[in-house]
Amino acid sequence: MKAVMPRHFLSHDELDTLIRLAPLIAIDLIIRNGHDEVLLGLRNNEPAKGRYFVPGGMIVKNERLAEAFARLMKNETNHAASLKDARLIGVFEHFYNTNRSGSAGYGTHYVVLGYEYRWTGAVAPQPDDQHSELSGGP
Repeated sequence: MKAVMPRHFLSHDELDTLIRLAPLIAIDLIIRNGHDEVLLGLRNNEPAKGRYFVPGGMIVKNERLAEAFARLMKNETNHAASLKDARLIGVFEHFYNTNRSGSAGYGTHYVVLGYEYRWTGAVAPQPDDQHSELSGGP
């Protein structure tokens, strides 16, 4: 079995180049509470600034899906969760006319793996620095 290379987070310039040239692979977290409501966060940054959207984010180079899922859940909701407790509901695409740096001439294209997760924790999710508030869901 081959050793897994360490994860590689891109610099801002590298990420801007990638966004301009290729689609991003990401995970969307469809987090449902006991009433089947979905957790949404009001986005602070582009793309989708000022819109409510499900938590999630990019998968980074050499990061396994289970690692990405756990990292995103922790970073975006302050809740530890495992991919084995989620269900893949489909593959989706998101297209935006804007990009994270506000540069003219190109938008953002995501290819997204949508994972549904049932929130069973007693503690409410906490917003990260990308969201000014969380609503719906848990």
